[in-house]
Amino acid sequence: MKASIVAGALATGAAAQSGAWGQCGGQGWSGAKTCISGYTCTFVNDWYSQCLPGAAAPVTTTAKPTTTAQPTTLVTSKTSSPPAATTSAVANGKFKWFGFSESGAEFGQDTYPGLWGKHFIFPDNNAIQTLINQGYNTFRVDFAMERLSPSSLTGSFDSAYLKNLTQSINYITNAGAYAVLDPHNYGRYFGNIITDVNAFGTWWTNLAKLFASNSRVVFDTNNEYNTMPQDLVLQLNQAAINGIRSAGATSQYIFVEGNSWTGAWTWNVTNNNLAALTDSQNKIVYQMHQYLDSDGSGTSPNCVSTEIGVQRIVGATKWLRDNGKVGILGEFAGGPNSVCETAIKGLLDHLKANSDVWQGALWWAAGPWWGDYMYSFEPPSGTAYQYYNNLLRSYQ
Repeated sequence: MKASIVAGALATGAAAQSGAWGQCGGQGWSGAKTCISGYTCTFVNDWYSQCLPGAAAPVTTTAKPTTTAQPTTLVTSKTSSPPAATTSAVANGKFKWFGFSESGAEFGQDTYPGLWGKHFIFPDNNAIQTLINQGYNTFRVDFAMERLSPSSLTGSFDSAYLKNLTQSINYITNAGAYAVLDPHNYGRYFGNIITDVNAFGTWWTNLAKLFASNSRVVFDTNNEYNTMPQDLVLQLNQAAINGIRSAGATSQYIFVEGNSWTGAWTWNVTNNNLAALTDSQNKIVYQMHQYLDSDGSGTSPNCVSTEIGVQRIVGATKWLRDNGKVGILGEFAGGPNSVCETAIKGLLDHLKANSDVWQGALWWAAGPWWGDYMYSFEPPSGTAYQYYNNLLRSYQ
């Protein structure tokens, strides 16, 4: 991955995704604030700053994303239409949903709106098709609300960004897989906590109308709410659900996320009130995330122990069962080493053994700009793809 592309472009997936370089700041960050020689602590958003290749002096920047709307570069699909769906291509046999977060369209959160190919990128259809052919059936497409809605939550969508996003979603679903629409925004819009619940509901109504007829689309209300009033998280989720259903999207599932970066290991003590969410179609799925390093941030290749995968989600399993709910582990990963491999296997075995409440799991992350990132599942050369593909395929 070229430094010129990476700088200012990498967004987070676990409140602290770090590529190969490490986190150095953000809300709640208690680790080191400086970087090693040759790397600079670079602002990504209010919750995450990253060590990126650059000037040797360790300087933390604090610039906010601009709200100036500029046209987004439109690109057409570089690949042909996907082959017709076949049962064998998407069958997973173990989980309803099993696949990856496709990260890239949300990159460059300090360069809004930015340019396609320079500050952000959409998924590579060829790579997605490779994963579908191998049996994976779900792709969570991350995108930025600010690029889709550059003027306001109730304003019109940017046509170029929407067209590219729609092309990605349609490619996945036409191939017979599930596409999860994921506004990767942490409950924020241009860096500010979303407090206008009605506007948030309207935003979801407007977006859901465009995909209401596609039964293979899943709606993810927002990525990793954090450091917000708990009642507000409940209200935003409920507004999204209501907005989606009012748009006529009645066949699709809705993934709701919780506070505290939707962490599974704290779910039963932070997100109890979300059991009160209601859906006229009874298709709510509680999406939780879990990483296995010491602070659960997903920034280290080292997992705490071979048993940590199970240990960190048993409380969430109990919460789901006690409340009569179902869930999905919407982000999980571990470093490419034997301790993490055993921990990941234990985690997936636990999900499988509790399939009455766990509907699936999505690895963080795939996408064309991850380079040698330790969790990259982008075929053919992604670090995690090469290390973990055989293990993950055994759970299909």
